[in-house]
Amino acid sequence: MTWVTLYGICAVSFMMVMYALESRGRLFVLLFATGCLLSSAYGFLSGTWPFGVVEAIWTVIALRRWRAA
Repeated sequence: MTWVTLYGICAVSFMMVMYALESRGRLFVLLFATGCLLSSAYGFLSGTWPFGVVEAIWTVIALRRWRAA
């Protein structure tokens, strides 16, 4: 297992947990956005740029939801 794979497992797991906890408060929406950003970085590091782009878009969406909350 490479360090990129390990990083990806941690980033995507963190993102999913924060998504599940979003209903608990505004902070979790911000943490979900952070998880999306980390997952986007993983996508680009692993060479799967479409995943990186989609996660970057989700980062922007989550930040807009955080600001609106």
